[in-house]
Amino acid sequence: MTGAGARLVAIELDEQSIARTHAFIEAERAVAIDDILADNSFLPAGRESGAFRLHLAVRDGRLVFDVRDGEDRPVAAHHLAMRPFAGVVKDYFLICESYFAAVRTAGAAQIEAVDMGRRGVHDEGATLLRDRLAGKIALDHKTARRLFTLLCALRWKG
Repeated sequence: MTGAGARLVAIELDEQSIARTHAFIEAERAVAIDDILADNSFLPAGRESGAFRLHLAVRDGRLVFDVRDGEDRPVAAHHLAMRPFAGVVKDYFLICESYFAAVRTAGAAQIEAVDMGRRGVHDEGATLLRDRLAGKIALDHKTARRLFTLLCALRWKG
């Protein structure tokens, strides 16, 4: 799938198109970015390996993946419509609310059942992201899951 050493070394959010929000949400975004950078597999089409920087922006209802090399030179730009993600992001937020409510009040079996549902929706979002990037950027499933988490953090209104 991806070549050895094909990974993201930096992720930057476009401050003009991705507004700052509540401190809690900013912290969630930072954690999502740190998780991605800690362990990922990311290879733009036409490359065999490399260290890449990802600049994310939202423009005209599209998530813009501006991929650059390790020295910040442009490699590729991909625009993904956000609409295909709307349902799975909404489902993910709903199941997360159910999970946090269950943690406060439910027994272990119910918490485990809700968590299985949460993981399933998370996997669905990761698969959708990989499908939408197919032929453009190769990602392993773990990286796709982490990028989906970041996408959710970008959409979270608080």
